[in-house]
Amino acid sequence: MAKNWKKDSWRSKPIKQAPVYDNQEMIDKVEGRLASYPPLVFAGEARRLKEDLAKASRGEAFLLQGGDCAESFAEHLPDNIRDTFRVILQMSVVLTFGAGCPIIKIGRIAGQFAKPRSEPTEKQGDIELPSYRGDIINDIEFDEALRIPDPERQIMAYRQSASTLNLLRAFAQGGYANLDHVHQWNLGFVKESKQGERYEALAERISETLNFMNAVGINSNSTPELRSVDFYTSHESLLLGYEEALTRVDSTTGEWYDTSAHLLWIGDRTRQLDGAHIEFIRGIKNPIGLKCGPSLEAEELLKLIDAINPDNEAGRLTLITRYGANNVANHLPKLIQAVKSEGKNVVWSCDPMHGNTVKASNGYKTRILDKILTEVKEFIDIHQAEGTCAGGVHIEMTGQNVTECLGGTQEIFEEDLSDRYHTHCDPRLNANQALDLAFLISERLKEIRT
Repeated sequence: MAKNWKKDSWRSKPIKQAPVYDNQEMIDKVEGRLASYPPLVFAGEARRLKEDLAKASRGEAFLLQGGDCAESFAEHLPDNIRDTFRVILQMSVVLTFGAGCPIIKIGRIAGQFAKPRSEPTEKQGDIELPSYRGDIINDIEFDEALRIPDPERQIMAYRQSASTLNLLRAFAQGGYANLDHVHQWNLGFVKESKQGERYEALAERISETLNFMNAVGINSNSTPELRSVDFYTSHESLLLGYEEALTRVDSTTGEWYDTSAHLLWIGDRTRQLDGAHIEFIRGIKNPIGLKCGPSLEAEELLKLIDAINPDNEAGRLTLITRYGANNVANHLPKLIQAVKSEGKNVVWSCDPMHGNTVKASNGYKTRILDKILTEVKEFIDIHQAEGTCAGGVHIEMTGQNVTECLGGTQEIFEEDLSDRYHTHCDPRLNANQALDLAFLISERLKEIRT
């Protein structure tokens, strides 16, 4: 157990990116209700994820973490959840062939409701209102009453997370993830594309292999690994009152776990060593992610690693780098060398999304797929040069046929952005573009491993 830590000790520390609620009595009541609710995930599941991530730290597995930039209450539809899950399965299959190792599947889902903001307020014309901070805090609609932080939204977030998890567990364990269905995972709008055709060819090879295995008595009935998958959830640990309310003592180990998700990460804006977010995260036993942007120096990173993972446990900490294309070489090698020289056990993962956000000429916030692909390739190449493991990728994506990011084999241009630009916050890869990325990573990893 962490020294001098209680689940509420973060409240005595300085905090950033926290909403200001008008009614403290109401927030106390909401957090009390949440504390009485059942856990959303279980400590044993978080420990299993930690074991899987330990393999990724050694190059024996690869992490695929993907999902929505910000979940919304309005788009909580079973088809949307299914399609995101399905694309992650497709990407996993593609990556398995390239990497030749297990793929750890983590969704940014069932809890990704809170968002950090660059500015506390937003101005439209002459009207200035509090910034949208995610559906768990306030509403995206530019309305004075709806932008006031509302504690009751935490209850709504919990209930949506619970129902989403219920459906995800059914998909993962109830037969939908069976490899016999590998062809059925190809989404309609993807199937007719170039990457859809590549995926179909790969699926056909898998089917042929499964037919052979079945002939010798190995099939989904005899081998559970062929008919189900482990699927984990994650979100940014931002709204600490909500996280504290869902933090419980595990009855089997006596350790504290945040039961809102399997993995929690700390963002680039809230990783202050003496801040509330690091204080909270250091005491829970979940696997932890830490975003590493251009401002993070090696010395500070080592201090953060010691604070979060003082026992140097493999699988405990994933470092998620975010620099932008053609900027990786200026920052990543120094961090790798420092971490390696100190013998720190970490998983290195690449977030190629947040450093590659631009504003299109028509005003839309977007990302260019070529730059996303470039950053991932640079990430992998630098790890190869440094003799370390490129352990994973962290992306914002959706199974919907959106037009939010530019480029890819689907050829989305600036004039297409307005067609289906549905994100509540940051632009996401659609299913086609996600497969573009998966094939690139797969090919690069295959080159390295052969």
